[in-house]
Amino acid sequence: MVLAGIAMMARGPVIVELGETFDAPEWQLGLIAPAGTAGYLVVIAFVGFGAGHLDAQRFVTLGLVGSALALLAMAIAPMLAVFLLAVLVRGTMNGVVRGLNRPLLSHFYPDSRGRVYGYYDMAWAAGAVVGPLLVIVAVALLDWRLTYYALAAGMGALALLVWRLDAPAVESSEEPIDRAEVAQLLRRPEVVGMAAAMFFGTGVEGGLFIWLPTYASGELPSHLASITLSVMIAGYVPARFVYGRVADRIGYLRLLLPILVGLVPLFYVTFAYAEGLWILACVAAIGAGIGGIFPLLISYATEAVPHHSGPVTAIAAVSSSLGVGSVPALMGVVISGSDATLAMQLLLVPLGLALVVLVAARVAERRREAIASPDA
Repeated sequence: MVLAGIAMMARGPVIVELGETFDAPEWQLGLIAPAGTAGYLVVIAFVGFGAGHLDAQRFVTLGLVGSALALLAMAIAPMLAVFLLAVLVRGTMNGVVRGLNRPLLSHFYPDSRGRVYGYYDMAWAAGAVVGPLLVIVAVALLDWRLTYYALAAGMGALALLVWRLDAPAVESSEEPIDRAEVAQLLRRPEVVGMAAAMFFGTGVEGGLFIWLPTYASGELPSHLASITLSVMIAGYVPARFVYGRVADRIGYLRLLLPILVGLVPLFYVTFAYAEGLWILACVAAIGAGIGGIFPLLISYATEAVPHHSGPVTAIAAVSSSLGVGSVPALMGVVISGSDATLAMQLLLVPLGLALVVLVAARVAERRREAIASPDA
């Protein structure tokens, strides 16, 4: 996950270098994100729903080897078209790995799923903080290609490690799923609630990923505006560690609800009143809050159907990807007709909708608890 975080967040600063290296227009550079997402979404859905039928160790090793080769191709790409094709392959291979590694963790640690998922996503956040810095170092030493040589080497070493490891014993196992069970899964209130809240919550996250630097450039000096996104993601790391420690004891929805309740006024203060260094402080606090949405939601849904953690992972990936893709696009329309400040303030809408979904999910959860223990 550290390597995945580095690879994803290295894209932003690398795009500038690609434009200069290949003399490519912005519309071609804009194909990088959808190229990676397209392959990832299709494969993670296929692998996630088929997790009960697959040899996890073999497929994870295959995905890591494929990722290493794709990253190497990105490093040596002679033209942008080759780089884009490699990004597509890398997204596909990443989908294989991501479709299986969370279900594996779910069955390795069924009694501490929230803690393990929190640490797992904390590792991604740590890599995401390092990604832009790695590009800066690579450019200073040689050029942007060094970033992908390093990532390819790391991914190759990880593939070798996974291949050489003995398969560990698991306390539970992933069950194959058929069409009838898929329909039942998609009707479960925990899964529906997760998918809806995930769409809105990660949509807010995607909006911040894309447009926070644009907003900050109009509010802060350039040397501070350039680090706002890194400051926000840095807030993920300690927060996900803490959420992982307490989630299994407190309960996922009990923890998520106060997080979102706190985020609503925090967003309003940040994008309506905060100035200067207070913006950075508020952005770090937003990162600490919003960083809990994905791991806690997917833990909540997986806890309801632990024998189908692969399909739950696939549903979460599709829902979050749709949110991350659609909300920033709508914000772009707003920004083109108005300004970044209004677009950031409008993030309160999907944030509020995510809160409404979670309140409804918590009410439904309490009703189920009351039915299960009528004498309580």
